[in-house]
Amino acid sequence: MAYTTPPALLRHTRTLPSRLAIATLLAALAGELQAFEVADPFATGALTPPPPALIIDGAALPCQPLAADVPYGVLEVVDLALCLNPTTREVWSAARLQAAQVGLAQADFLPALDGRVAGSRVRVDARSANQSNAALTLSWLLFDFGARSANLEVARQLMSAAVSTLDATVQNVFLEALRAYYNAQAARAAVTAARESEKASRESLSAAEVRYQVGTGTPADRLQAQTAWSQATLTRIRAEGVQRNTLGRLANVMGLDANRPLLLDDIPAASPEASFEGDVAALIAEARERRPDLQAAEAELKAAQSGVDYARAAGLPTLSLSAGPKWEDLGGASANSNSIGLVVNLPLFSGFSTTYSVRAAEARTEVQAARRDNVRQQVALDVWEAYQNLTTATQTIRTSADLLASAEQSERVALGRYKAGVGNILDVLNAQSALANARLQRIQAVLEWYVSRAALARAIGTLDSRLLSLSTGQKTRKP
Repeated sequence: MAYTTPPALLRHTRTLPSRLAIATLLAALAGELQAFEVADPFATGALTPPPPALIIDGAALPCQPLAADVPYGVLEVVDLALCLNPTTREVWSAARLQAAQVGLAQADFLPALDGRVAGSRVRVDARSANQSNAALTLSWLLFDFGARSANLEVARQLMSAAVSTLDATVQNVFLEALRAYYNAQAARAAVTAARESEKASRESLSAAEVRYQVGTGTPADRLQAQTAWSQATLTRIRAEGVQRNTLGRLANVMGLDANRPLLLDDIPAASPEASFEGDVAALIAEARERRPDLQAAEAELKAAQSGVDYARAAGLPTLSLSAGPKWEDLGGASANSNSIGLVVNLPLFSGFSTTYSVRAAEARTEVQAARRDNVRQQVALDVWEAYQNLTTATQTIRTSADLLASAEQSERVALGRYKAGVGNILDVLNAQSALANARLQRIQAVLEWYVSRAALARAIGTLDSRLLSLSTGQKTRKP
């Protein structure tokens, strides 16, 4: 029966030089191990990219919400989305986790040193004795038919996939922030257009009332103008509700609470250029070289292929080195010993687990190959659709300017004719409705062009701060 080591035995143990030496060595090893936990002996931290942030002119933006009275530009919106959005923090932490897995795989190549100290009191019949022992054991796997190398390659490829996934997620959040920002701008512009339409409808109602009072108008004209004004008011109320929702979604993408008040900068005028126009096949080829999600799929396929090598090597013999001193004391009789030797592990039969581990690894490779091919096809589709959308947006933004100009002129003429007594109220209301639609189409065309351009850059894999710094003309502000 074993008991807790009595104090007398512990004092007796500390008087022996050999025990003192072993205890000192174990304490030193414990200190070294603790230091290794804090440090990074394999420098795996260098494998992980820095936290996501918007880089402008070589410097990261401050990643701080602006004051309540300071409007947000697109740069500040994207900056907060990249550094505060939980999605980017999650994938960055996943990359750090995989970097640690690389360190674990590298640690398998080093020897392991274990220390053990035990003390007990043994009682047999009427006799009892103090028993204590201490040992240091060095174990080192010398040869394993490449299992450790294959495992390390798996970890490295998964690390590469994690970094590419981080890059892909950053670009997705980048695009999502741009889309939310321009949707909020579109909603704000829709409110402005609705208020202008409401104001114009109220002016038409006033003109109809004046003509009715002087006897040149009819009650029907007055009622139609009243109906149009009420409809314009209802449209404005609904537009304001949509604007509040889009601002809440924008705050959510930025990593803020949805109820946080946000002010938005004015959008600079869009200047469509044809620099994106070219050979779609060349753009697809460039995308397949740049797209981080395709690079992640390639790395995962290589990891699965290395997993096959690891599964095969795991069922083969291993050669290890074992060495270390040992001390024992039983009832005053002590003994010291040292040992060193080679250990060969020969797996003879494991219930066919190695066979099915290899088959599973091979099937996993086929799965990853199919996923890689699927991503490759999706890349081509993304580029094709984004290119066509940007082409359409470029043509639309040019035509919408002509439409808005003609609608404004038509509304002025119709209202002037009606006030002069030579037109009818239906012409005025139709012209005002056409003007309201033209304003909305113009706003939507501008914003869709901005989003389509960013979507094409993301489809190619080149969406970064250069798209913003070259086009917005905005300057960053300090919080």
